[in-house]
Amino acid sequence: MSKTGHMKLMLDQAAVRRARALSARVGEPIVRLAQEHTTVSVERATLRLGGITGADPEGTPWVNRLLDVVRADVGLEHGVSLPVWHALLRGEAEDLTTLAQKAAAGSVRFQVPEGREATRARTAARKQVGAGLRRIAARRRERERLVKRWGDPEQKPWIYLIVATGDIYEDMPQAQAAAREGADIIAVIRSTGQSLLDYVPEGPTREGFAGTYATQENFRLMRAALDETSREVGRYIRLTNYASGLCMPEIATLAGLERLDMMLNDSMYGILFRDINPVRTFVDQRFSRQVHARAGIVINTGEDNYLTTADAMDAAHTVTVSQLLNEHFAKEAGLADWQLGLGHAFEIDPDVPDSFRLELAHAMLARQLFPDAPLKWMPPTRHMTGDVFRGYLLNAFFNLAGAMTDQGILLVGMMTEAVVTPWLSDRDLALQNVRYVLNAAGGLHEDFRPPPDGFIAQRANQVLSESLELLEQILDHERGLLDAIADGTFGLMRRPADGGRGLEGVAERSPTYFNPASELLEAP
Repeated sequence: MSKTGHMKLMLDQAAVRRARALSARVGEPIVRLAQEHTTVSVERATLRLGGITGADPEGTPWVNRLLDVVRADVGLEHGVSLPVWHALLRGEAEDLTTLAQKAAAGSVRFQVPEGREATRARTAARKQVGAGLRRIAARRRERERLVKRWGDPEQKPWIYLIVATGDIYEDMPQAQAAAREGADIIAVIRSTGQSLLDYVPEGPTREGFAGTYATQENFRLMRAALDETSREVGRYIRLTNYASGLCMPEIATLAGLERLDMMLNDSMYGILFRDINPVRTFVDQRFSRQVHARAGIVINTGEDNYLTTADAMDAAHTVTVSQLLNEHFAKEAGLADWQLGLGHAFEIDPDVPDSFRLELAHAMLARQLFPDAPLKWMPPTRHMTGDVFRGYLLNAFFNLAGAMTDQGILLVGMMTEAVVTPWLSDRDLALQNVRYVLNAAGGLHEDFRPPPDGFIAQRANQVLSESLELLEQILDHERGLLDAIADGTFGLMRRPADGGRGLEGVAERSPTYFNPASELLEAP
């Protein structure tokens, strides 16, 4: 029996142990790669922890302007902290923002200090960046106090609902209304294309595209609105956004400073679906996850996306392998099991015989492999046709599968999903669907006991066996996971290690590299 009281599948436990061992072997070279490199976004995140804010009149953040000048003067391989805090100690400016303004005007030149000057710069940088990390830790303690005061939802799964009009001032009342109707988590979808911007926009925004820009001020406004509603409804409403794309470390940092609760943060999504350079992504995701660990943020991974481009039956094992790798990378970065919102989805073609039983097999496999993780269960999108009645029925089966397999986070499926932008009425109907299924069958996982030699158990063991084979194949590649990604192993996307966006923002660390944020985040 599992910790929650329902029957486990009879999985081959030796295979489970071998899967984790192989995942660690696949992941180790990627972790070393991340430890040996830095990126412009890692360095900018460090400066943000140091307190730099604002943007120039054209909207370019001062942190970008400062980094560009430092990089032009001394390169990126040393990190920006030594030259920046050396300049502050020389009296070039009283703070980072003023230093950036002077540097952008051409009145400051940077150098990498040595000896006693380097020691003084390290001390000053550690103090200032450490204060930023302490602010993030304070926001985590604040969340814990508020959860204790207002309470958590009485039942699992938590209901996750998307709000994103493009206008933060429209998002807030819609999010509050959704919370009053039963949503436990509000996800603000990010504006289309923001993941490809190598800067974080500044201030509140009102003109997003199929989503709302992720900015520090938008985070602050939405968090304040949901706090107001949390107080009203008597339960803490969680806020989700996206720590992905070219600014993953910076957005993770801003999320920690503004007390976001969950962040979409997948180790390979940006590589596969946004063509961001693999090395850039792996370096950025490790730093961002270290920040999430410090902030007490739950990450949501993106395995569901594989099933929008590859067949859910043929590619089921790639989802499991990605979940295992995401778990390894997350734990190496300091995240705990309760922070691992590993993703998977209800995407098998409904015309396939026994499709629902197969969905149960895949969902139960994930639940058993990661018993302490709040798995994120995603609704059908690929096979939504525009027939709203069929779509509503599919979503009911999706909700039922979530209840039967004890999922932790259930993303509300809309009957018009993947066809048009859902209306507010679609959201209300979707929430009614969720409420009915959970009220009628929310505890069904306690009674659901598939036979150990039955169809569901056999399919789960088959997927686990195929996952082992794939992990062994990855290890057979000369460069392991990097070559597997280049070959189109995940989501049928071919992404070579020397291609993709953002490669020019990566640098190999020199022997004199120093980053106080990385140093402090590595500390136990």
